Amino acid sequence: MEYEEAPKPADGRSCSGVREDLKACLYETDCVKKHKKTPRECLRTFDESIPQECYALRVTFFECKRSLLDTRQRFRGRKGY
Repeated sequence: MEYEEAPKPADGRSCSGVREDLKACLYETDCVKKHKKTPRECLRTFDESIPQECYALRVTFFECKRSLLDTRQRFRGRKGY
């Protein structure tokens, strides 16, 4: 019986799946494309061109990173991806 290996994160860091989805979502917005701002600047200014899905991914990414610090989550597993 052979076992398949689980796909490894793209960059080997924790929460990298959520990070990549958030980056992809932000790079598709007008704030980054037309206004030539960085994704971080767009999130900080609460630009209207950013869809709610990107803000939801931001919260998911925050929760994932926070769960790394929570010792109870080490036994229960991370939330999110």
